[in-house]
Amino acid sequence: MNDHVRLVIENGIGVVTIDRQEALNALDDGVLAGLEEAFLALGRDPSVRAVILTGAGKAFVAGADIKAMAAFTPVEARAFAQRGQRIFTLIEDYPHPVIAAVNGYALGGGCELAMTCDIRIASEKAKAGQPEVNLGVLPGFGGTQRLARIMGRSAAKYLLFTGEVIGAARGLELGLFNEVVAPENLLPRCMEIAAAIAAKAPVAVSFVKHAVNEGTDGPMAHGLSLEAELFAGTFGTQDQKEGMRAFIDKRPPQFLGK
Repeated sequence: MNDHVRLVIENGIGVVTIDRQEALNALDDGVLAGLEEAFLALGRDPSVRAVILTGAGKAFVAGADIKAMAAFTPVEARAFAQRGQRIFTLIEDYPHPVIAAVNGYALGGGCELAMTCDIRIASEKAKAGQPEVNLGVLPGFGGTQRLARIMGRSAAKYLLFTGEVIGAARGLELGLFNEVVAPENLLPRCMEIAAAIAAKAPVAVSFVKHAVNEGTDGPMAHGLSLEAELFAGTFGTQDQKEGMRAFIDKRPPQFLGK
């Protein structure tokens, strides 16, 4: 990785930490490059079954680097948005579950980054929002699209139009966060969830993610067809045989991810 993004892998769980604390972990070229490198590395490691993404210090990610963006031309702005969208889609499409441990500010690009994750656990100190309209712009890394899909169009439009920053409890009410915990419990709780996921059949979990991500934005018939194909696909795995054999034998399964 680079100086601003760390990756640690242990016991099948990857932890990606953004550490640019002097700028509240704001997304600049270096952080974006580090995130891309981290998730490409995770994709090459077959031992990883779940990932936690978090920020160091008092911010998850406070947004994009406004000083770097201020002088963009429209052409440069488009290229920046497209790069961010490509990297965020890489995270969203990572085949195993990604858990956002939202430890503090998740604003603008930070909120967009959290929304690429499958599960979002927030500290009671977390603050989230898409305040881009206060700067004369709109979200460029997927905020208008993912926020509406997560909490519905009406609630998303309210936050996007007003630029309001909400606390963790309100984020939980709106469905942005799955759970809110005390700050000292944030990483332990995320580790607990990651460990529970890592103990399941990795291929089946990956197929679940694919079915939800790819099937729920289109017609029900498409989603059901995809689900049936993925369900059938699990019956060609060793894990399906092990899981059902273990159930019949009344013992814990030993999944190999094959």
